[in-house]
Amino acid sequence: MIRNHRPPKDEKENELRVTDRRRIYLDPDDSEKANREAEQPNLKPSYVEELEGRTKAAEQQVQEVQARFDQLRQQLQRETDETRQRLNRSADERAAAEKARFIAALLPVMDGLERAIQAANENASREAMLQGIQGIASSFQAALNSAGVESLSAIGDDFNPELHEAVDTVPSAPELDGKVIAEYSRGFRIGERLLRPARVQVGRAIQARNANE
Repeated sequence: MIRNHRPPKDEKENELRVTDRRRIYLDPDDSEKANREAEQPNLKPSYVEELEGRTKAAEQQVQEVQARFDQLRQQLQRETDETRQRLNRSADERAAAEKARFIAALLPVMDGLERAIQAANENASREAMLQGIQGIASSFQAALNSAGVESLSAIGDDFNPELHEAVDTVPSAPELDGKVIAEYSRGFRIGERLLRPARVQVGRAIQARNANE
């Protein structure tokens, strides 16, 4: 006769007392800490939380404004650099165009000089040579005028050290004292800028000279 083998009562009770401790090793420390914090009540007042939220929103808005400002500043810098480069190119092109026009205005002068040399080699008359030289001078004066260069009048004017360079003086009548008597080379200016003063001869009254002596 087969009988069921049952463990003694004491052994069964010991088996039920066994505790499964595997869950302790499955729960990380952070989870336990989070659970403890979740169980703790929120001690902050509602207005404090509202102020913190507004502060974070304001900080975020400031960062966005700063980023936008930096972007606009970089864009403005690029546009400024491009505008400066464009203006520089335009100024260079304008200067080159003006230079080309001035040189083109001088070409007739070169042509006149070549014709004058040819006429001298062919023993042309004095009148023909004089007319050729006068034509060259007129062409050169026209080229200077087209470039904005103006010749300064000197003979008969009062001596002006800002416009004239006195080479020498000659005795003159009292009414010509301090006036330009003769001109050795003309003066020129462009706009308000003096290119070259006129080299002149200045009259000096005889009576004034004797008094000084």
